[in-house]
Amino acid sequence: MKKRKPNNMRTRIERTSRALLNANHVAVVHIDPSGRQGMINRKTCKSIPPGQRMAEAVCDFAYRWTIYVSVQCRDQRGHRYTKSVEVAPQGNYLAAHLDDVIEDTYKALVAESNPNHQVASGWIATPAEISLSEEQAARMFDVVGVWSQQKEREQV
Repeated sequence: MKKRKPNNMRTRIERTSRALLNANHVAVVHIDPSGRQGMINRKTCKSIPPGQRMAEAVCDFAYRWTIYVSVQCRDQRGHRYTKSVEVAPQGNYLAAHLDDVIEDTYKALVAESNPNHQVASGWIATPAEISLSEEQAARMFDVVGVWSQQKEREQV
């Protein structure tokens, strides 16, 4: 006779959290210079209201993340364009441990874009191995108001 596996509450909660994120198509969006950050449904592009259960699902467990980093620019004629790169770090990471990956890629992308054309910049982190198309990412950035931000003023 086969012995049953013992109940593991942590595994059960992790499975439930993963299902919650997949069902809501969760993506974490951050935009600068305003510093806004929040969760958005990547399919419908609607904001997901902040809640303890959703925040715990994103932050407390390790996932295979896909991060889409982008710089939004506007040239002299007013035409919009973006410079983007998608990063998928190998292995499972907690949300708190993604800082180094995001920061390195983010700074490199901002540095290589024209500072006179920069309107905003940001990233979209998805707790799944899902690649975003340029159209999906642009739609998500538009919904959170990336183009309507004002440039940050330098303080003396």
